[in-house]
Amino acid sequence: MQLKLGLPKGSLQDATFALFRKAGYHLTVNGRSYYPTIDDPEIEVVLMRAQEIPRYVDQGVLDAGLSGLDWIRENGVDVVEVANLVYAKQSQCPVRLVIAVATDSDIKTVHDLEGKRIATEFVRITGQFLAEHGVNAHIEFSYGATEVKVPNLVDAIADLTETGSSLRANNLRILTTILESTPRLHANRRAWEDPWKREKLQNLATLLLGALRADAKVGLKMNVSQEKLADVLAILPAMKHPTISQLVNSGWVAI
Repeated sequence: MQLKLGLPKGSLQDATFALFRKAGYHLTVNGRSYYPTIDDPEIEVVLMRAQEIPRYVDQGVLDAGLSGLDWIRENGVDVVEVANLVYAKQSQCPVRLVIAVATDSDIKTVHDLEGKRIATEFVRITGQFLAEHGVNAHIEFSYGATEVKVPNLVDAIADLTETGSSLRANNLRILTTILESTPRLHANRRAWEDPWKREKLQNLATLLLGALRADAKVGLKMNVSQEKLADVLAILPAMKHPTISQLVNSGWVAI
């Protein structure tokens, strides 16, 4: 039996592969192949656009996938969230789906978008957000290069940003944040009901989450005199107790 797993190609691919390697997997892509090799015979990996992964997971074409919360919401699918993996292309922080306008735009609040033209890949999410604020705007799908459309083609855009630098470089300012998004390991509901696949996914999630959490930890080693040992142990974090070894020189220990 195999677990069919969809991983994102494109902007998240390198960060995702790096995460899998930190988790102990050897994952490689040969040339232009969309089927990476992984050193686990029980997992079959398929590379595809993050936008499509939730839909294929929902339909059962994939048992599970890794895609942003933004695309899960945009696809309107009913999947099982297995793990929230907080990382992005350049950092270990969420990305934001924001509405942005030209720096010198007269649009100052969400309600100023009434009747305006907005370009985005996230038509569903943006429409829901504006509806919640009682705003009726014309939302059009953008096939890419969304940032360059303001102000000559549209009045505003809804787009993902990690640092905001690309928006600033295109003379845009953030009007509001629609949602924060992180990659989610998610599963097809029927696959999740299968005991073998569920255990496989839970084990995978444990390894990936462990790799992410390990990045925020450091190893600390020190030599301490016996007379100061109690003071050090009182403030030293450890799961239970640190390892203590007696040094050759009497009166000192290694922690």
